[in-house]
Amino acid sequence: MKLLITGFDPFGNDSINPAWEAVKLLPLKIEGVEIIKLQIPTVFKESIDILLKGIKEHKPEVVICVGQAGGRYDISIERVAINVDDARIKDNKGNQPIDEPVYSDGENAYFSTLPIKAMVEEIKKLNIPASISNTAGTFVCNHIMYGLLYHINKFSLAKKGGFIHVPFIPQQVLDKKNMPSMNLKSIARGLEASIKGIYENNEDLKISGGKEF
Repeated sequence: MKLLITGFDPFGNDSINPAWEAVKLLPLKIEGVEIIKLQIPTVFKESIDILLKGIKEHKPEVVICVGQAGGRYDISIERVAINVDDARIKDNKGNQPIDEPVYSDGENAYFSTLPIKAMVEEIKKLNIPASISNTAGTFVCNHIMYGLLYHINKFSLAKKGGFIHVPFIPQQVLDKKNMPSMNLKSIARGLEASIKGIYENNEDLKISGGKEF
């Protein structure tokens, strides 16, 4: 199996993005999976363009996009992406779309085609916090997840795809009181475990992964 995994470049004033830094720590082979790494910009539209070039070049069966979710304490496997860009802040090139569709001919939402519950359980085996998330937001993370799943559904560019959010790392929260973080090695180990969960589970586990709010 060939798997393409992406991480965003640093956003705004941050000098580091734990998503990409963790991706860089991954080995080039996990179980029977060949790992291809790709950095993408935190920019609307351009991020999808670069992702699609990477997919067309490497022809992976599975694609995972990884992004930062400051404020979350665990590794979050996203369930769904929605067809809306609604940016509270500007991206790295000053774009700030408001209430715009990602693709005008796309569905209202696309669900991850990864075995998300199996991935969570594999991460938890390492005593690393992980859970299913039911919102990827409306910024570039949701944008890239929706774009990926749109192209999987419309053009079969890969067999499976989805998105993972990771927390801040400690150096990002030095001046952020009571803000959760996770060390970079644990994030990388969690990503590696999630890939193992994909490799070992063609179908997802039938276990509870819901939330009350």
